[in-house]
Amino acid sequence: MKFQEVADSIKAMTCIVSVEKLEDGGYGKIRLVTGNKAYIDSIEHPMDGMAMLHDKFIPNSEYTEYLPRDLNFEDYCYRAAVEKKCLHSYAHPDRFDFWFNMTFMPLWPDDGNICYCTYSMEVNFEADTSRISNLSGDIAAAVLENCITLRGASDFRKAMDDVVKSIRLLCKAERCCVMIMDHESKKCDLLGYDCSDEIDKNMVSEAIHDSFYGIAATWESTVISGSNCLIAKNPQDMVVVKERNPEWYASLKRSGVETIVLFPLKSRTELLGYMWAVNFDSTETPKIKEALESTTFVLSSEIENYLLLDKLKVLSSRDMLTGVNNRNEMNSIVDKYANATKAAKGALGVVFVDINGLKNINDVEGHEAGDMLLKRAANALCEVFDWRDIYRAGGDEFAIILPDVTEEKLVKFSEDIKVAANRYEGVSFAVGHCMTDEKNNIHDALHVADERMYEDKKKYYEAHPDKLRGAAKDKYRISGVNK
Repeated sequence: MKFQEVADSIKAMTCIVSVEKLEDGGYGKIRLVTGNKAYIDSIEHPMDGMAMLHDKFIPNSEYTEYLPRDLNFEDYCYRAAVEKKCLHSYAHPDRFDFWFNMTFMPLWPDDGNICYCTYSMEVNFEADTSRISNLSGDIAAAVLENCITLRGASDFRKAMDDVVKSIRLLCKAERCCVMIMDHESKKCDLLGYDCSDEIDKNMVSEAIHDSFYGIAATWESTVISGSNCLIAKNPQDMVVVKERNPEWYASLKRSGVETIVLFPLKSRTELLGYMWAVNFDSTETPKIKEALESTTFVLSSEIENYLLLDKLKVLSSRDMLTGVNNRNEMNSIVDKYANATKAAKGALGVVFVDINGLKNINDVEGHEAGDMLLKRAANALCEVFDWRDIYRAGGDEFAIILPDVTEEKLVKFSEDIKVAANRYEGVSFAVGHCMTDEKNNIHDALHVADERMYEDKKKYYEAHPDKLRGAAKDKYRISGVNK
């Protein structure tokens, strides 16, 4: 066959690829036999950001002379050249800041065990959504269903579990996960999970949260290696994973993973996390790649929106100095209980806590020292309570609101607060607590707890008169208490 004439007859950047077919059904060397002028120029005179490993095209060279090894490219070449499939892919490889519209066409006849196909491509600087959505009917329906599930969800994480389940079933996989990464705290969070066996989701979530970031951080540079995903569908592909990332490969083998598909979730250039499925049906690889390329495009957008809304919620509900809930969030939870149309069932306990001597610290050492004292005080409270139950009610006041707690536990908590304070330099608390049998009596409970806290503060200053300075002494004599 006159390969040069075939390549030159196609206007788009095109090369002729040869694939060595092995007797065991695998493949050996994949070579770039020749190419048209447009394709050779893309190697020898590449556009900005598209440099190759070598900039001189030599006919019949292995493709890895120019590009990092890419299992997805090899799979497409094999299926086009050996299995004689007509294939198309639209993808965004990590090594380039472009979208590639790629077509693979089989050529005939073979030359013994050497099979041939054409590889044509065009480059898009922006994603062409019409090409991304150009899917087979069943895949398009699955992607659309997942999009609707997420867009209409009131509970995003529950909806993500449903989406992950549909992905696992589509892949016929043993397990499927969606994980997000916090690059500042260097932690991972399991956003969605589904499994064919009885592995507990909480156990998986804890394993991912604790130390998984270090493993996941290696995927982008050493596993994906320039492609837009990793699909290891057989032992031959898993050998490549082993060569690139032996530590991760060892952990996969310990977990009984024989095959894996891994897709990064990205918003523009920001890596949000990953979606992966393990021990999937390798005969469905083309369908899986087509489905997950489009699904991750949708998921990335939805996850970005979710993270943005979550960040806005944090900014509106968290006290940025101490990390606990702020007064706005406290008002919301109080209104929730107080405005119930009927008496809310179940008991409610509240604790008021005030930092002794904060005004003195601010006056003598300055507000920076006072801020550090507030942080230490919040840390002490977090030793006793979940931060989600703690509210910074004012400058030096904190409130803890505990639904369905017993009087015995509330008393013990009040004692534990003072024990925890002793472990932090300069931290001393005045504490008051109150129980109510009905949650919508929360205002009365807060008022009683506040009065008891001031009584405790009065006892503190009676025992430590040296903590009062100047005009504060007169104020203390009048009011009986000074913060």
